[in-house]
Amino acid sequence: MTVTQMLQPRAGLRVLVTGGASGIGLVIARAFADADARVHVCDASRDTIDALATAEANRGTSGGAGAITATLADVSDRDAVERVFADVKAQLGGLDVLVNNAGIAGPTGGVDQIDPDEWDNTIDVNLNAQFYFARRAVPLLRDAPDGGAIIALSSVAGRLGYAYRTPYSATKWAIVGLTKSLAIELGPAGIRVNTIQPGIVKGPRIERVIAARAQQLGLSYEEMEKQYLEKVSLRRMTTPEEVAATALFLCSPGGSGISGQAISVCGNVEVL
Repeated sequence: MTVTQMLQPRAGLRVLVTGGASGIGLVIARAFADADARVHVCDASRDTIDALATAEANRGTSGGAGAITATLADVSDRDAVERVFADVKAQLGGLDVLVNNAGIAGPTGGVDQIDPDEWDNTIDVNLNAQFYFARRAVPLLRDAPDGGAIIALSSVAGRLGYAYRTPYSATKWAIVGLTKSLAIELGPAGIRVNTIQPGIVKGPRIERVIAARAQQLGLSYEEMEKQYLEKVSLRRMTTPEEVAATALFLCSPGGSGISGQAISVCGNVEVL
């Protein structure tokens, strides 16, 4: 196998992407599908699930390599997680890769202003769900022919402090700890565990985050966006495709020696 060939994931990988019907998750799911993987996603939105199903029908996929199937599920609901894995077994017959992507922005506000219910919801969706999915995926990943892989989506807010976004940042730091612990635990079984820490990723979600923080600080959207980009060494946003490319590399033969790592794909965000 040449070095160039080592950069391509093996065709036919069985991949589960949580929160995979929109945003970064969808870009990751499509990247794996384009690499001839069989991909199943779950998502909490019926609208995004339906849009994905329509797109797949228009692409003419039929359940084989390159296909994306889906389950409607709230990742923080343990019963829903069980339904997802029942569908994974039915659609994929096993699992090679879990991409723990699902997450929410959580509330914006000072620590004394945050509603405890919003705090709990952020922990449930961003952190507890990653445990629920890893717990159910590991028995399947143990049987992966080339060794299984878990990729957890954290954030640059999981290596930097993030004022007024404490619930979000706390969960993203916790994901790094979960990743490093699972890498040690599962390494002897050949399962690699890594986390990707995206920075300011271009798209509707960051636009909402910037708007909320601008309101919190009494700034215009344009001034808030300018302040965000001034904190990035490359002075630009990261693209979802750059995040997806990193996920593919981690599942390629070229990434087979990488485990227990938190990899920032952020243009070097210096501070938040």
